Order: sequence, then C-alpha cells, then structure tokens
Amino acid sequence: MERKDFETWLDNISVTFLSLTDLQKNETLDHLISLSGAVQLRHLSNNLETLLKRDFLKLLPLELSFYLLKWLDPQTLLTCCLVSKQWNKVISACTEVWQTACKNLGWQIDDSVQDALHWKKVYLKAILRMKQLEDHEAFETSSLIGHSARVYALYYKDGLLCTVFSVDYNDELDILVSGSADFTVKVWALSAGTCLNTLTGHTEWVTKVVLQKCKVRSLLHSPGDYILLSADKYEIKIWPIGREINCKCLKTLSVSEDRSICLQPRLHFDGKYIVCSSALGLYQWDFASYDILRVIKTPEVANLALLGFGDVFALLFDNRYLYIMDLRTESLISRWPLPEYRKSKRGSSFLAGEASWLNGLDGHNDTGLVFATSMPDHSIHLVLWKEHG
Repeated sequence: MERKDFETWLDNISVTFLSLTDLQKNETLDHLISLSGAVQLRHLSNNLETLLKRDFLKLLPLELSFYLLKWLDPQTLLTCCLVSKQWNKVISACTEVWQTACKNLGWQIDDSVQDALHWKKVYLKAILRMKQLEDHEAFETSSLIGHSARVYALYYKDGLLCTVFSVDYNDELDILVSGSADFTVKVWALSAGTCLNTLTGHTEWVTKVVLQKCKVRSLLHSPGDYILLSADKYEIKIWPIGREINCKCLKTLSVSEDRSICLQPRLHFDGKYIVCSSALGLYQWDFASYDILRVIKTPEVANLALLGFGDVFALLFDNRYLYIMDLRTESLISRWPLPEYRKSKRGSSFLAGEASWLNGLDGHNDTGLVFATSMPDHSIHLVLWKEHG
C-alpha cells in the first residue's frame, strides 16, 4: 500500500475506532494482537512500558510533586527514594514533609536551617533514636568512684554534678538558695558565702528549691521577675526574690487540704508551669493563675516519681526502672533498668541530668547525663545517653 493511501486508510480506521465502545475497542485490539507477529508484539511491549510507567515526579512541576508527597507517610517516602536517583533527589528536597515527620516524633525544628537536604538526614537520625528508646537501648551506664562514706545528696547544674543537698543559684542575682531539714529556706550571698535571709513557713523538711525567672504575668508577679519555689512533703511555697531578699510567701500550693496526699520529693518549674508528682499522678499548675491544668495518671506503674518535665517528654522513675513518657499521649515509651540503689525518702540521693531534650530532641541535646543516684558502696551510678549508631 502506498504511503498516501495508508495514511488515508489509517485516518478512516482511527475515526471508526474512536466511535466504538470500550468493549468493542478491546475486542478490536485483541483481534489485532492475534494477527500480530513477533516484531509487532515486541514493538507493542516496548511502547506500552513507556506509556504505562510514566515518571510523574519527573514530569510534574516541583511544587506539585511536593504537594503530592505530603500525603505519603515517611516510611513509604523512604521506599520511594529507592526507585531512582531522580526520585531520591526530589523526595529528599521536600523540606515540609521531613520537618513534619520530625515534629511528629517529638523533634525540635530549627526553621532557620535552609539546606533542603538537611531535614531528611535529621529524620533518619530521629527515627534511629526513637527506635533505640522503644527498644530500651538508648542509654548506657557508668559509675563515679571516690567517696569514702555514704553520699546523701546530689545536685546537677550546667554540666556539673555535686554531692550537696537541695540548692539552686543565680549568678546575675549573686544568690544561692538552699533547703534545710529544719523546715527553712536560706538565701545566701553567692560570692561572699554569707546568709542573707531565712524563709520560714514549712512544717516539713524542705526537699527541693528552684530559682527561676518568671515567664508569665499575674496579679502577683510579672515576666522577668525571679521566683523561688520550695517544696516539702505536702506543700509548694512560692516566694518573690530579687535584689530585695526580705520577701513573704506569695502562694502555697497543695493537692489535698487535709494533707492526705503526699508530694513526691521532686519539683519542676520552667517559669510557666509547676509540676510535681504524687501517689495520684503528675500535677501540673499554671503559674499565671495557680490553677491545676491537668493530672496525668500513670496506672501501668505504681509509685512513679518525677525527675524532669518538658513540652514533649517527662522523665520518671521507680525502684526498678527509669521511664520516658510522651506527654502528647501520656504513655510510657521507654524504660531503662536501675540497680538496687539507695533511695532517699527526702529525694536528695537521685536526680536528672541534662533536661533540654524533654522539650523535644534535636539530634544534639541527646548527649551526656540522664540520671544519677548514690549507691550503697558509696559510688554514684550514672545513666548516660548512648552515642548515635
């Protein structure tokens, strides 16, 4: 058939083919395939693969590709990265997807980082650390040896671990505060070492003092004011403290007016919220109103004590384990075995280490000391973050 006649025939049969129903089109194709030889079938196979397996990530505009990728879960995206170098390049550069995945894991996000490929690497690091936590393999242990007698109290701040009782200090105010077994809180001149004031009002051993700058406004204090919190077995007292060290108690908090519920000898205060544990769970107060915001119950494990509290995680412990709670779900996500340590009723023989990770991991703050406690052999048992694998 001449080329011109063939083109005319092809146009006519195309018009007729387009007028057929889908079933008729399929029957026509089946008939043509049955008449085809090896050359025609090979040609058909090669062209069908190109038509059916179009690389949509390569063909679509980048912004539209990113929009579609947002609907996939991170594990599926990691699998898609294996399809081709082009897919890996596009998916790795989808910043919003990987940032969201990191946030969902409780990871802190620094929006100032502009590197498009950075956040996929951060996610891979985050998923590894969270897997270690779920498998109870995120920590390691060590010991400090050197004391010749029992260590009664531990204190940790700014990377330093000290064997003293409940104290806190502020360089700007040149003040150190300490809790005492005589039911008092003492305010000291940090540089001179002299006692400036003795605060009274507690009726039990003062087991914890926290000196922190206020971050919220109320009728009793303003942002930027320095606040001292002191806790005993039943009460938490709030004191204003600054250049004028002669102060009166602003407020007393408790979980039961009849003192039927004891507070655990740990206390958290970040300038916005006060958190303390009891036999009923974790109590969180709003520092602006002094109202109880929530009570987090821990039915799975009895007698959990608070070590640290953040925006994302809480660090808890009992006689056998160290626990991490995801505060978004109020569920325990990891634990670490503890030795037979000497647990002081006053809460002075154990403490948490670095605490910034409680507000969300970021790939850099999961290092150093997690927990320390004194041991019967006079040593200090340490729980440390394990290095990333």
